[in-house]
Amino acid sequence: MIRLMFFGDIVGEPGRSTIIENLASIKEEFKIDFFVANGENAAGGKGITPKIAIDLLRCGIAVITTGDHVWDQKDLAQWISTEPRVLRPINYPAGTPGAGSIVLETAKGKVGVLNAQCRTFMKQLLENPFDRLRQEIEILRTETNVLLVDVHGETTSEKAALAWHLDGKVSAVIGTHTHVQTADERILPNGTAFLTDVGMCGADISILGREPAVVLQKFLTSMPTQLHIARGDVRICAAILDIDELTGRALSIQRFQRLYKVS
Repeated sequence: MIRLMFFGDIVGEPGRSTIIENLASIKEEFKIDFFVANGENAAGGKGITPKIAIDLLRCGIAVITTGDHVWDQKDLAQWISTEPRVLRPINYPAGTPGAGSIVLETAKGKVGVLNAQCRTFMKQLLENPFDRLRQEIEILRTETNVLLVDVHGETTSEKAALAWHLDGKVSAVIGTHTHVQTADERILPNGTAFLTDVGMCGADISILGREPAVVLQKFLTSMPTQLHIARGDVRICAAILDIDELTGRALSIQRFQRLYKVS
């Protein structure tokens, strides 16, 4: 058995600092073999910089996934092709910098991670994630059966449909993007674990990691507003997955939520 842990969208400095400071203790407490995190909001809530990505990788995150904010920090596009452990959605057009999947060696065998972006209510017009994921999975399964997919999407239905589409082909399909953890974790009939949204890692007293007052102002006035990152105690949301390293079938999935006090 191999145990994976996937952290939801990291929102700004509060989220990333809390993960960096506590990853070693989480690893020891839960005996985690492999960490993945969605980092597309790690730089002030908009994208991720090379420096922040390096800091997260150095602390023990094995793979960083992204989503629709992947290019919000302009220096990432030039750098991402030099660091294969930072993924962009796999269904971007051919020729886009970076890659949407990776396979890494661990003490318990190889683990593959794929990153895809849904299309319903999303800004970018990307390739069909259903087709693109199946194509890539067929390639990766020649190396390993342990495959984790981050589906970054707005609607629950599209993420659920992707999970059923991939049931039995991958070990887990975990949703990101909405920043709100859902309570529907399950293992589908053919052995794929699924959670519609894993949630976020960011300030607890916030609206999706942002200061409540400025978000309210935007809704009340419909005027452009700078959505500042909220501060204070941090809630970390994640999913812990036990996978049979030979068959790739999920053995269990459990939601993780923990509040970390910030002095």
